[in-house]
Amino acid sequence: MKKKYLKILGLLILIPIVLILFSNLIIENTAKGKTFYELDAVPKNRVGLILGTSKKIKGGAPNPYYTYRIDATIRLYKSGKIDFVLVSGDNGTIYYNEPTTIQKDLVKSGIPEEKIFLDYAGFRTLDSVVRAKEVFGLESVTIISQEFHNERAIYLAEKKGLKAIGYNAKDVSGRQGYKVRFREHLARVKVFIDLIFNTGPKFYGEKIKIE
Repeated sequence: MKKKYLKILGLLILIPIVLILFSNLIIENTAKGKTFYELDAVPKNRVGLILGTSKKIKGGAPNPYYTYRIDATIRLYKSGKIDFVLVSGDNGTIYYNEPTTIQKDLVKSGIPEEKIFLDYAGFRTLDSVVRAKEVFGLESVTIISQEFHNERAIYLAEKKGLKAIGYNAKDVSGRQGYKVRFREHLARVKVFIDLIFNTGPKFYGEKIKIE
């Protein structure tokens, strides 16, 4: 009996590891050659989609993921690689509004407000890419986030009929980086669960034209 239980325990440990490895392999292979660090190498797209995150971390310190995504968006716009910015993020409460916060920082950095469009219902990466296509009418887009996030977003976008590339913001190392990478492994497994069940965005809404 003891051997039987050990075998079952071994399978319970092995299955999640296999799922994580399988998910990573498929997503990385799909996104291969579609994410860029060098501005000169980035193909032009009319719209850049910045994926939202909180400006501050617990304790009130600046969130480097946020800062680096803002910096990447500014570089992309000022280099002429995009003409408009679509900001997609969580606006779950009156006290938490990622899109408006990001918009304010982009405007401060020199991107005209009329060139920035806000998606207040980008609660998840899935919501952001599907709404970019279905609500904002995009056929192609440059996604702006860290490389690991861009890879997942590109995979989801292409599965939902949106042609996508990624411009990689600077990554974060150290303890915070390890924690986010761990969550990313789980998020990649969740991608396939969402696709199996054909999960859609929480909200759709009226069409918005970016021009």
